[in-house]
Formats: sequence, structure tokens, C-alpha cells
Amino acid sequence: MPGPFVHNIDPIIVSIHGVHLWWYGLSFTLGFINAHIFLRRNRKRVGLSVSAVYDLTIFLGLGILVGGRTLVVVNNEWEFYRDHLLLIPSIWVGGFASHGLIFGGAAAVVLFCFIYDAKVRRILDVLAISAAIILGFGRIGNFIDGQIFGSLTDMSWGVQFPNVEGFRHPVVLYDGLKNFLLVPLLLWIRSRGVPPGRVAAIFCILYAGLRIPIDLLREYPTTMWNLPNGQMLNILMLIVGIIALATNIYRNRNQTLSTAEPAMISEKPLLMRKLALAAICLVPLVIPSDATRDIPATYGKRHPDLEHSWMYPDLSQALADAENEKEGRK
Repeated sequence: MPGPFVHNIDPIIVSIHGVHLWWYGLSFTLGFINAHIFLRRNRKRVGLSVSAVYDLTIFLGLGILVGGRTLVVVNNEWEFYRDHLLLIPSIWVGGFASHGLIFGGAAAVVLFCFIYDAKVRRILDVLAISAAIILGFGRIGNFIDGQIFGSLTDMSWGVQFPNVEGFRHPVVLYDGLKNFLLVPLLLWIRSRGVPPGRVAAIFCILYAGLRIPIDLLREYPTTMWNLPNGQMLNILMLIVGIIALATNIYRNRNQTLSTAEPAMISEKPLLMRKLALAAICLVPLVIPSDATRDIPATYGKRHPDLEHSWMYPDLSQALADAENEKEGRK
């Protein structure tokens, strides 16, 4: 970025009969496709057939979407959603949390492994590398969305974000770069022949630990236990990673690593699985933002065709009331 940048990027890729497809949502789609390709390339390492790879990607996609949405609804924006329960499934008004994506994806993998009797630690190791890529794409989507910004700065790469005064640190680009840089590091760690589960544990430590200083530059609208939401979740994730790594080291300190490949799960028909995966990849394209927004009011200046409708109701007053209630309890 050669100098201070005024953010005026259109957040919409294309509109089809009144349905808008968003750059932010595309980051999910690219992430799911990447995860599927990465799993197919590494399926022998974890003992999965091609059909099982489809099943796991579907589980993963659903877990990510449900986990990311649940954390926003229950923790970040409950003051709004408790009075608008019917809007909880309405992902087209926004609302996904990055830590929820990670926790939901991990829970989906554990459930898959329980049902299919697969090796959970091996699969988590593979998906930890893919998760870093998914989260990197997500931060690019956040930047195009333009609603997450850092503190004021006079650095040459400062960004004038929409709806906020002054040039700000592009914290999501810092975090996205961090996520992408984790990929070669995790691949190198895996190449050292570490025990199953160690790559995933190190991912948790590095993702959360390196995000803590980045988030010190971020202006958070919400808090949890008197700390910014993201920072509290960073700390919890860091603790989980440290415990997992310590347990992994203790468990494997006197064991010889097995080089045998896991037994392959048998193949099953693919047609319905391909259709389900296609749906999982297409649905996120309607997601506009990480937080719930009044879409026309928030993005109308950057995309003038946006209007209030059944899909994009007027939420400005309801969201403002919810935010005021939250501020009043601090």
C-alpha cells in the first residue's frame, strides 16, 4: 500500500435478480474449496476415501457456519437477536465471528471422526494448515467489507475506512498476513515428523498468541468479562493450545512414531455429496459482513442499488437500541 488509502471498495461482486453476492461471503467459499482440495491431496495421510473427504468437507462447512453464527448471536449480539429470533437464520444480514468459525469447525471434525471412526488428531493436523488459509481469505473479506478497523495512525499505509474518522491501522490485513505466514511454518513443522495432534496444537498457540498484539491495535465494539471479546477468546484459545501441546508432548515422550498409513475408509457414491458440497460453497456468498448490519444504510454509498426489502429490512433503530443497552450495562 503506497500511501494513505481511502477505502471505497464496492463490497458486492454481482447482483442476480435482487440477490447480492458479496466479497466477504466469497472468502468462505474459497476457504471451503481450499479445505476440500487440501483434504483430497492429503487423504491417504489421514485414511480417508474420496467420498469421506466430501463428507468431512460438508461437516466442516456446516460446523464453521453454525459455529461462527452461534457465537455472534449468543455472545456478541444477543441484545438484538433476543428480540428478533426469526432473524437468527438470516445470514444475509451478516453476523459471523472468527473464533466461532474455528471452534465450530473443530467440533464438526470431532463429530465426523466419532461417526466414521477416523483419526481425529491426524485430521485436525491437516485441517489446521487449511484453516490458516481459510482465515487468511476471511481477513481479506473483512478488509473489503470495511467495518473492522484499528486505532488512528499516521503511518503511510493507514486506511480511511467508511463511516469512521481518520486514517486507521488495517488490522485485518495484519491478521490476514499472519494467517497466511502460518501455512509454510505449519508445513515445515509437519515435515519434521511430529506426533499426531501437535500441528493443530501449535496452530492454536500461534494463531491466538500472535493475534493478541495485533488486536491491541483494534477498536472493539463489544466486551466479554471486562476484556474485548476477541482478546478474551484469544486468551482462551491460547490456553487450550498450550494444554493440548503439553498433553501431546507428555503422551508421546517415550513413544516411537508410527509411519504406517491409516486404513482407508471404503468408497461411497459421490453424486449427492457433490451437490451438497456445491450448496455449502454457494450459500455463504450471500453473507455480507462479520456483524449484523442494516445493509442499505451501511453499504448504500458504496453500492447505490441497495434498498430495504424483505431480505434487507430496516434494522438501524433496533441495532442502535441494542448497542445502547449493551453500553449501558458496562
